[in-house]
Amino acid sequence: MLLLAGLGVDPWDVFHQGLSRRFGLGVGTWTIIIGVLVLLLWVPLRQKPGLGTVSNVIVVGVVIDLMLAFVPPVQGLGARIVVMLGGVLLNGIATGAYIGAGFGPGPRDGLMTGLAARGHSIRVVRTSIELTVLVTGWLLGGTVGVGTVVYALGIGPIAHQTIPRLRIPLGEPAAVTAAATPVPSGLTPN
Repeated sequence: MLLLAGLGVDPWDVFHQGLSRRFGLGVGTWTIIIGVLVLLLWVPLRQKPGLGTVSNVIVVGVVIDLMLAFVPPVQGLGARIVVMLGGVLLNGIATGAYIGAGFGPGPRDGLMTGLAARGHSIRVVRTSIELTVLVTGWLLGGTVGVGTVVYALGIGPIAHQTIPRLRIPLGEPAAVTAAATPVPSGLTPN
């Protein structure tokens, strides 16, 4: 939705766009490649991939390429702002829903939950990651706009609220659920 709104993409897509512009290949293709590379950062964090992890790596990149190929950009400033804000909010809710389902976070979210499981706030970890990839992507030539800033500063607090609220205990012992979706045990939305 941020790509279609044209007011600036999320920080990871700034990074993917920068790679695309610098080295070729599509934004969705870079999304997949970077997703796989970020999985390597899970090793020291002892994150375990799941069905959600694999699905995220493949589905997100394919959907981005399909949407950009078949859905026209949004026209009119008011509509573009609504689509941009909706994209940030829906991404935050979707993050909480799919991580909360316990099937494994996507590569980027697993990096976030892995760091948060070591006693850091999801809000701070996610915002720090977003700002880091934003600057890197911008230096590579990715598009930065107001939507980028809104996303970078908004997604951490939204995810901080939605992950614990949308967590589904699947009848498993608490230790198994915590291992499948590592979120600090003391994390409560505030």
